Amino acid sequence: MSGERRPLAPRPLTEPHPSRLAPEHPDRTRILAAHTAALTAGQAGYPDPATGLFVLTAGFLARRGTCCGRGCRHCPYVDD
Repeated sequence: MSGERRPLAPRPLTEPHPSRLAPEHPDRTRILAAHTAALTAGQAGYPDPATGLFVLTAGFLARRGTCCGRGCRHCPYVDD
């Protein structure tokens, strides 16, 4: 996957693939709220609510145009 051009996955940018953020993740609601707020504001990312680490948004990753293959939480290219 690294660096290859791929079409975006057929899901909204606000919905991460379940392999990257499981539906039962204890912080899922807070993570999705932070992600949606960053997407709406046009920001590149947001601080993870639990760890404080900077997480890139699906919008930023989609604008980049390629998948880096690093397992990003909001990768808009993951569809399998």
